[in-house]
Amino acid sequence: MARKDLPILVVGGGIGGLAAALALSKKGRAVQVLEQAATFAEIGAGIQLGPNVFKMFDYLGLTEAIDRTAVFPDNLIMRDALSGEELIRVPVGSEAFRARFKFPYGVIHRADIHGAFLEACQKSPLVTLSASQKAVGCEDKGDRVVVNTEAGASFEGELLIGADGIWSKVRAQLVGDGKPRVSGHIAYRAVIPTSKVPAHLQQNNVVLWAGPKTHLVHYPLRRGEVYNLVVVFHSSRYEEGWDTYGDPEELHERFKGERPEVLEYLAMVNAWKMWVLCDREPIKGWSKGRMVLLGDAAHPMLQYLAQGACMATEDAVVLANKLEAARGDHASAFDAYEKERYLRTARVQLMARFYGEVYHATDVKRDLRNSLLKNASPEGAINGAAWLYEGVPV
Repeated sequence: MARKDLPILVVGGGIGGLAAALALSKKGRAVQVLEQAATFAEIGAGIQLGPNVFKMFDYLGLTEAIDRTAVFPDNLIMRDALSGEELIRVPVGSEAFRARFKFPYGVIHRADIHGAFLEACQKSPLVTLSASQKAVGCEDKGDRVVVNTEAGASFEGELLIGADGIWSKVRAQLVGDGKPRVSGHIAYRAVIPTSKVPAHLQQNNVVLWAGPKTHLVHYPLRRGEVYNLVVVFHSSRYEEGWDTYGDPEELHERFKGERPEVLEYLAMVNAWKMWVLCDREPIKGWSKGRMVLLGDAAHPMLQYLAQGACMATEDAVVLANKLEAARGDHASAFDAYEKERYLRTARVQLMARFYGEVYHATDVKRDLRNSLLKNASPEGAINGAAWLYEGVPV
């Protein structure tokens, strides 16, 4: 028999872990979140939020908190970084887009969305947040799970959710599929005050400049106070981690010959943070016994569809709903959760890889991309995204 007096343990206090804690607390479940860092905080910069995750925010009661710091762009625009020509414009701020998907498209600083989840979890008497608890081992005892941490602590739970990201210790134990797949793409990111961005480069749009084996994305954040810049290029250089400083010289070499606007953006920043883009192959088998995976631990994806945090939040809501519906039968709940999620998340994983190829196309592939996109209508682009942006039932 399960130990019903124990909380559900969540390993990982990022967006996915906190989303799981919040979704479960809404169902009346006690949850304890174990975070390896000394504080619950997020590194990184801007992320994009599709209507599918705003649907989840609405369900979780987070809309007001998210809206406080989110920016709602008028358009998603893709330009050729060599010619400067506009390839496609998706009017995500339009009435037609809102009418189609019922929810908006937004951009937000990663720390702000994490902060909204954290604040909601802190307000819940059912959520316990434990920092400085790096999980080093998990054990399924049959009637409960036990997590041992580097600090020498031991936590017992009824169930365990591994929300510990792409390098997940829980996944290593459940699946054992080794290290993530290194894509060969490097991303540099920076956030700069809007006052330092020349007026002619400011706009309330998400703009992607697609170049040969490179791209640059820029958009405003925090109600327009700062600008988020992300540049990606192909490189065999590899350093694990998110907070390595990049090399501006390498950047300028990779982007040589691209449009003046692109080079202007690059010149504004003298300290770029670098990370290596990785993902994994889609899998089945997200659970074993009393343990289950969520978010990047289950289905890490490249960022080209801007859906990592969105998919993790959907996972959290679906998992909480399945656990409630199963009335204590965690095995059937985990099975139903995986069946509802694995094809959708696999599609995002694989489509993200494909979009990376489209953004970085060279030569004839570039010509084909430009030809196809210029002939596409905004309506076609909106309808083409329906599988993703309509979200999941709640």
